[in-house]
Amino acid sequence: MKIYHNIEEFVPLKNAVVTIGTFDGVHVGHRKIISRVKELAANTGGETVLLTFFPHPRMILHPEDENIKLINTMPEKAGLLEEMGVAHLIITPFSRDFSNQSAEEYIRDVLVNRIGTKTIVIGYDHRFGKDRQGGLADLLRLAPVYGFQVVEIPEQDIHDVAVSSTRIRAALLEDHIEEANEFLGYPFFVTGTVVRGDQIGRQIGYPTANIVVSERYKLVPSGGIFAVRVMVGDQVYDGMGYIGTRPTINGLTRNIEVNIFDFDQDIYNHKIRVEFLNYIRGDMKFDSLDGLKAQIALDRLEAMRLLAARS
Repeated sequence: MKIYHNIEEFVPLKNAVVTIGTFDGVHVGHRKIISRVKELAANTGGETVLLTFFPHPRMILHPEDENIKLINTMPEKAGLLEEMGVAHLIITPFSRDFSNQSAEEYIRDVLVNRIGTKTIVIGYDHRFGKDRQGGLADLLRLAPVYGFQVVEIPEQDIHDVAVSSTRIRAALLEDHIEEANEFLGYPFFVTGTVVRGDQIGRQIGYPTANIVVSERYKLVPSGGIFAVRVMVGDQVYDGMGYIGTRPTINGLTRNIEVNIFDFDQDIYNHKIRVEFLNYIRGDMKFDSLDGLKAQIALDRLEAMRLLAARS
């Protein structure tokens, strides 16, 4: 997959089959749309193009809202789209100037002149241009003028997309991991850099990799213990993950940690990926480190049981 970080980098194609959207989560609803784009491209000898935006439009149009959280970071999204077989990913820097284009300017200058759109796959409720005044009607009106065809995504499929995105975010914030994963079509994951912690886990026999996620907008489950799968380079390991403030040791900051089973490598400053498979329990405060250690032993057994059931 070729990635373009600005529309100006893109060389117009002879037969671009295009879809547009934020595609946060790249979930089962989005996958229907992408599969349709790929099918149309295969049938017409075209190339698939996905146009997305970063920062997310809500971050620019509502900068006062600090609660905007996204299921994927941009690199995570790009990786998922590559796995889906998208040929070209255009990441357009979203700005107020970009949002102030008229509907026809957007269609003519971006879709036709910059991309070379011959087919656009779009939902009945997709909005674009200044004050979001442009929509499907404008595309249908201008399609014969600029020589492209419009393929409308059925209303029910659009509702599935909208409901899935909303429900996935809600499920993750409520620690309903299994439900979120069902809507995603893959395990929710966090990608971050391993940093040195205070070694409390090592002291009690359960060393953890402390993970820093640099993208502040990344949505993270609210907290607790989880059965996880960990990708370190090309290797995959079972483990148990923790999200919380470590109340037993009077922690003040929210941490993401993972105890990787049967693992003793030095991975400080390495990037790892943690897939959250099952929720085990909520965060708890214990009277002593011995009490915490005893509970972690039980958590490990439960994580191992849940992971074994998947294999």
